[in-house]
Amino acid sequence: MTPFELAEPTSLAEAIALMGEGAGIGDNAARAIAGGTALMLMMKAGVFQPKRLVSLRRVEPRYAEIAATPEGGLRIGALATLTALERSAVVKQAAPVITQTLKTLSNVRVRNVATVGGALAHGDPHMDLPPLLTALGAQVRTVSPKGERTLAVGELYTGYYETALAENELITEVLVPPLAGLRVAYKKITTRAADDWPTLGLTVALQLNGGVVADARLVVSAATNTPTRLAAAEKILRGTTLDTATLARCGDAAVSEVELAGDAHGSSAYKRELLRVYTQRVLREIWGKS
Repeated sequence: MTPFELAEPTSLAEAIALMGEGAGIGDNAARAIAGGTALMLMMKAGVFQPKRLVSLRRVEPRYAEIAATPEGGLRIGALATLTALERSAVVKQAAPVITQTLKTLSNVRVRNVATVGGALAHGDPHMDLPPLLTALGAQVRTVSPKGERTLAVGELYTGYYETALAENELITEVLVPPLAGLRVAYKKITTRAADDWPTLGLTVALQLNGGVVADARLVVSAATNTPTRLAAAEKILRGTTLDTATLARCGDAAVSEVELAGDAHGSSAYKRELLRVYTQRVLREIWGKS
């Protein structure tokens, strides 16, 4: 690992300034570090060689807070650890699917130090939170020298390990709207341990009205470059009641509208069949709880 300067600002404003003070561009740019679970591995591998690391551990504590909003949603500070998110009673009350997802997100050692903001900003398509938060309609707030902005989580990812964040832009918080009756399930399919990288990730969110699907959001991940909405499958579901024929059509539509990449976890053909089967399986699971 190449030598680097370590800066430890005590405010987010100071951190933003330190990241922009001529510390290089591209892979040599100054980089923020919170948990460091991904960044340090990539530095050791020589993928990134930043001249400066800007630690976020000492910035204002409010950026690690987790709270309910007056409307019943969630406000999650970007510096909250994944363990804090998993154990939060507020999260379990407002969005239990997040609590359940965290139980197999990597392992407890990683969850103890990895942060919500870092997990989202990393841009790894295998991560569990991005597809789930996309289906929930969550947003991220960011700050940079140009000011603040709000992005839908689904708009954050632009390519393989690529995000819409500028080099000196940081996520400050995640906003999750109230579920308001939305039924949500995230299915992580692995070929190894339950907490391993997913071979395929699938989130299904249904809004039901008297047994009819009023709205549907399906997001596939891990086998795609970014968390990807399955628009054709969603269209089939809206306005229907689920039956065997509809489930089959939905599974076929899901497979036809995305290109799935093969890797060490399985071939493209294998993952297509996983998507076909689990699209129907997760829909049936949610429908059975209605």
